[in-house]
Amino acid sequence: MKSNNRIRVVLADDHPVVLAGIRALLQAVPDIELIGEVADGAEALTLIETQKPDVAILDISMPGLNGIELSRRLSETCPTVKIIALTVHEDRAYVKPLIQAGAQGYLLKRSAAEDLIRAVNAVAAGGMYLDPAIVSNALSGGELSSVTPTPDVTLSPREEDVLKAIAQGFSNKEIAASLQLSTKTIETYKARAADKLNLKSRAEIVRYGVAKGWLASGEEK
Repeated sequence: MKSNNRIRVVLADDHPVVLAGIRALLQAVPDIELIGEVADGAEALTLIETQKPDVAILDISMPGLNGIELSRRLSETCPTVKIIALTVHEDRAYVKPLIQAGAQGYLLKRSAAEDLIRAVNAVAAGGMYLDPAIVSNALSGGELSSVTPTPDVTLSPREEDVLKAIAQGFSNKEIAASLQLSTKTIETYKARAADKLNLKSRAEIVRYGVAKGWLASGEEK
């Protein structure tokens, strides 16, 4: 995020109606600044490398470069840019390659408008966001569930609350406000819980949350 605290976003989608709808949605949010939009993957790569937005929202299927290859390249050339994959695909075969390519978010085009805004806020704050439908449908096969619950490790209730909220895509700031604690305290609980479970990243926390059933469909994010 830049000094004005607005989240700078680039949007790439080759469907004009989708592009127009998301543009209107993002422009209506005071904390988000849409700094560019394109309908071609190669153009998206150039724009993002030039503008270095906080978040890039990418359609999976675009001419020039598809979303997976574009995510992979951006992870190498612009590692600070957070990527949200926007797609109609709910099949698990699409999720794993995108996460491996560097995407921090995976959102279905049929999802509600507030889900997109929550996804933008979550990834901009360093978190991950997986569409609730993806969690139940695409993750049921275990592709991202490489982290399994450790039976001999016990988290305190507060450590579990914090870790669960992180897995669900909330930022440290949002969790602090919800639990009426300082952001520093939330970071301490997160560090303690992650250390106990040997979780090295937010991605591993998300996988742990999947294994624990914290991201089950229907559970509020």
